[in-house]
Amino acid sequence: MPVKFGPHLIHTSQIFFTSQFSFGLVNLKPITTGHVLVVPKRNVPRLAELTTDEVSDLFVSAQQIGKVIEREFDGTSLTVAMQDGPAAGQTVAHCHVHVIPRRFGDWKINDDIYEELDHTKIDNEERPPRTKEEMAHEAEWLRPFFGDQGVPWDGY
Repeated sequence: MPVKFGPHLIHTSQIFFTSQFSFGLVNLKPITTGHVLVVPKRNVPRLAELTTDEVSDLFVSAQQIGKVIEREFDGTSLTVAMQDGPAAGQTVAHCHVHVIPRRFGDWKINDDIYEELDHTKIDNEERPPRTKEEMAHEAEWLRPFFGDQGVPWDGY
C-alpha cells in the first residue's frame, strides 16, 4: 500500500524507518549520497500544524536516523534542514526534515549546501530522479540498522 508524502504516493519499499508518528524515506533526488527525509505520518504542510508529540517524535527520529546516516555514509557531521513553507523553498507540501551526511570539503563553501536544497536545484532536470529499484535497494540496506523501527510503514 502506498504512503502519501504531500500529493505523492510513495511505495513502502522506499521507507527504511518507522516510529509512532514519523517515517524515514530515501530521497528521490538526493544532493549527496545518504541524503534522506524524515516525515510525519500525518500529512500536514507546516511544522506549526504538528502536535507537540509529533514534533518531538519527528526530531527524535531525525536524531536516530542521523546517527546511522552519518556513520554508514562516512560522514563526520550532519546537515539537518527543513524548509517550512513555500517562501522557504518547500517543494512538497508535507512537513519534512532533510538529514544529510557531511564531511569537510564536500562543498567548496560550506553553506553552499543550502543553495543545493533550493527548490530550483532540487527539482530541476539536471538532477535526475533515482529509479524505484535504486531507492528500494537503499531502504532495504538501511532497515536492519533500526531493528524493529526498520519495518516499513504501510500507511493508514
